[in-house]
Amino acid sequence: MATINYYSPEGLQKLKDELQDLKMKGRAKAAEDLREARDKGDLSENAEYDAAKDAQGLLELKISKLEEVVGNARELDETNMDLSKVLIMSKVKLKNTKNNAVLNYTLVAEEEANLATGKISVKSPIGKGLLGKSVGDVAEITVPAGKLQFEVLEITR
Repeated sequence: MATINYYSPEGLQKLKDELQDLKMKGRAKAAEDLREARDKGDLSENAEYDAAKDAQGLLELKISKLEEVVGNARELDETNMDLSKVLIMSKVKLKNTKNNAVLNYTLVAEEEANLATGKISVKSPIGKGLLGKSVGDVAEITVPAGKLQFEVLEITR
């Protein structure tokens, strides 16, 4: 059974653009690499041809997986979402109760996650622990380093 994932409009467009790029440019390059390798002589002893065939197979696998992701993707309509609870696409301001550090995260789908930009997956331990919490709630989250407690200070979209 396919898993439905929810994306921001930008995140879904990025996936669609990547898929289109792989289909057009990726396949064209793979075909060109195969043509060049085939022109180099006997295929039974041509390691370049074998490598090009393997690369083509991996490209087709990546395209297939990305098609499945895009096919099961749904764009979120943020206008109807409850602002009082942490949900996917929520921007959350948190305070670590242990060291009083303030953190800002946006909860997104796995494929959109990028810690450098403050986007964490709703399937990550912190993301799972925050889902459904309201302002003032303290979430106790188990991470590989131990247990952390975060107080939800603010929820925005």
